[in-house]
Amino acid sequence: MSGRGVVYVKPGVYKRLTTGMGGFALAMGVCLALVGVVFLLSPREQKEILPTVDYTSQLWAMRNQAPFTPVAPEGLPAGWRPTSSRLNGLGGDGPVAWHLGFVTPSDQYAALEQSNEKASAYVPRMTNNKNPLGTQEVAGETWTKYYRKDKKANSLARTLPNGVSVVVTGNAPYDELAVLAAALKPQPKQGASLAPAAPAAPAAPAASTPAN
Repeated sequence: MSGRGVVYVKPGVYKRLTTGMGGFALAMGVCLALVGVVFLLSPREQKEILPTVDYTSQLWAMRNQAPFTPVAPEGLPAGWRPTSSRLNGLGGDGPVAWHLGFVTPSDQYAALEQSNEKASAYVPRMTNNKNPLGTQEVAGETWTKYYRKDKKANSLARTLPNGVSVVVTGNAPYDELAVLAAALKPQPKQGASLAPAAPAAPAAPAASTPAN
C-alpha cells in the first residue's frame, strides 16, 4: 500500500495535542472578542460642533437698557458664525458687560467683550495679560495687542472715549481679530438714529366759492 505511513500515538498524547490546539484557538477567539468590545466602547475623539445662536434679543437689550452705547459687528464676511452671547449686570447698579463669541472662517474662536467696568481691571482680565505686545491699526483706530502664550490667546483692546472697554480675543489669528474689530459699529437706542420727521406741509387754503 503506497502513501504516507500512519503514525500511532498513545491516547493520552493524542488528547493533549488536540485539546491544546482547541484551547489555544478558544483563548484567541475570546481575546479578539474582548478587544472588539473594548474598541467599540472606548470613547473616540470627535470634533465638537458649537451651535449657532441668535443674539438679537441681547443686542436689543444692550441698545435700550445698557448705560452706554454698545458696539456690535455689522457686515462680517461669510464664514463667521455666532456661537455664544451672554449679558451681565444689566439692570443692576454695577458694571454691565456683554460677551459675544464667534467661530471664524478658519474654524478658530474669536469673542467680542465689552464693558463699562474700569479699564485697568477689565482689559487685563479679558486679555489674560497685563503687558501689551504693541499696537495695531484697524480701520483707522489704534488697538493694543496682547498675547498669552500658555493659553494661546491673541487679543486686541481699546478703550473708547466714553470709558467703555472693547476687547476682541481668542485663538483666532490677529488678522481675523482685526476683521471683527473693523466690523464693530455703535448701536444707539432704537429710533435714536432716525432723522426727525419732516414737518407737515401747510394745508392749502380752501377754495372760495363765488357768491351767486
